Amino acid sequence: MASGAVGTVTRGTTNTNRLRRVDRWIAAQRELRRAADPVVVDLGYGASGVTALELHQRLAKIRPDVHVIGLEIEPGRVRTANEQLEAVREGRTGFDPEARIRFDLGGFEVPLPEGGRATVIRAFNVLRQYREHEVADAWSRMRSRLQPHGLLVEGTCDEIGRISSWVALDPAGPRSLTVSLRLRELDAPSVVAERLPKALIHRNVPGERVHAFLSELDQRWRIHSPLAAYGPSQRWIAVAQGMREAGWPIVGRRSRWRLGELTVAWAAVAPND
Repeated sequence: MASGAVGTVTRGTTNTNRLRRVDRWIAAQRELRRAADPVVVDLGYGASGVTALELHQRLAKIRPDVHVIGLEIEPGRVRTANEQLEAVREGRTGFDPEARIRFDLGGFEVPLPEGGRATVIRAFNVLRQYREHEVADAWSRMRSRLQPHGLLVEGTCDEIGRISSWVALDPAGPRSLTVSLRLRELDAPSVVAERLPKALIHRNVPGERVHAFLSELDQRWRIHSPLAAYGPSQRWIAVAQGMREAGWPIVGRRSRWRLGELTVAWAAVAPND
């Protein structure tokens, strides 16, 4: 573990293109688009630096001045990522040799140069291996390292990135849950239950808000099955509209729903205690 780093070394599994769904969502957020100095942290990128490199590649299309910092508490992973970065600098990869990206040691304390703060912190597939009662402290530490209008995105996904969910938090606390699914061949939206953020994954039981949310998603997915003839996106859009009409505080527009995303205000799915 890095000296002074806060956290525990996790498995570190990663795959190319695994985090494309959350990256696409981050690229659309006003916190990134309006930031005076966009600094984005990929916290706990794992055994390879590829997800941080992909994050920069995607965000730079929106903010060419974005600066990505990959942080890991396992020194060997930082060495590996810097070796990958050397290949990038030498033009031996498909990534921009001039990419504004670096890799350093660090954990939930999010150490940045000159005490700087992050516009966005992406912490994916990190807390999944922690205990539920440890989540609040990790969230608090990371939120304290955000800029005043910054954003923490904490979540998890399957190994190939077809099933994802994440909580968006600002310095004041959690504000929303997003699920993002590959709609083609989707049997039921509740498949995301196995990939919920740690704060919710053990709460998918009767009586909990997130259980009610996923149950109604499944019900509406079945109801709108005839729309499958027009494509899975049209079916999902109908589900999202139906959820909103039923009183769920759904955030976002059709353009996001079409991607297989659905965002709901945190209060509607937060744990009961």
